Amino acid sequence: MSSVDAYIAAHPPELRKKMEQIRAIIRKAAPKAEESISYMMPAYKFHGPLVYFGQMKNHLGFYVMPSGVNAFMDALSGYTTAKSAIQFPNDKPLPVKLITDIVKFRIAENLEKEARKKKK
Repeated sequence: MSSVDAYIAAHPPELRKKMEQIRAIIRKAAPKAEESISYMMPAYKFHGPLVYFGQMKNHLGFYVMPSGVNAFMDALSGYTTAKSAIQFPNDKPLPVKLITDIVKFRIAENLEKEARKKKK
């Protein structure tokens, strides 16, 4: 895959709408993030890796680093999670505010990490 557009276009039409939606949510929450393909899925970087998403058979995977899952564990109780991943079922609406909050959390985390590096 060479671009996020190509990644989305490679999926069945019924799944594209949700991918376009999460892409728009991420871009609105992180307008300065660089969009690319990494690990064969859409990736967003802003002062380091920010978030990724990938379409699976039954869910949209949202990859947010372990800290992104841990910080929102209570809000994620209705979703399947792993160390750094959240599964949003294909047959349910995306939680827009939750996704936005996680992306903004990851931005703040990356900026804080960068500031600590500069102080050393």
